[in-house]
Amino acid sequence: MTRDQAVLLAVCGLAVVCVVLLVVLLRTRAGAGRTAGELSALRQRLDELERARSDHPASAGPRPAPVEFLITDLGREPAPRAPARLDGPTFADILLKETVVKAAALAHGVRRGLAPATRNRIRFEMRQELRRARRQRRADLKAAQRDLRARQRAAMAAETREAS
Repeated sequence: MTRDQAVLLAVCGLAVVCVVLLVVLLRTRAGAGRTAGELSALRQRLDELERARSDHPASAGPRPAPVEFLITDLGREPAPRAPARLDGPTFADILLKETVVKAAALAHGVRRGLAPATRNRIRFEMRQELRRARRQRRADLKAAQRDLRARQRAAMAAETREAS
């Protein structure tokens, strides 16, 4: 891969990341407008509830006993929960955010992996391993040759004993 191709590939990758970030930004702004509308509706509802509560004084009836919370469910069957439902835009927003995070992590890893210091360290370790493997092969070859010569000497000694 030439340097020009690498630069072109990097520019294309950055362009794709920019487009994805633009889409996420637009989705987020649309979601923010929708959230602001929901927030104002909730504030109005809360104000109405507070007004209704102040109109009716609280009854002096007995209060319920405080609930004891259980820290663990050890030995009990967990209660089945219905899966959470997401609407389309929320799902797309979550999916895009997750994809952007994964792409950024991948880009960071590739950038670190292709850094000159990392390449030099890998090259050094590969040379070191290659030398170690050569030394090991030479040692194995010498040991095999010694073993072969010893067997040949033993066979010749056995032949001379049988002949005499």
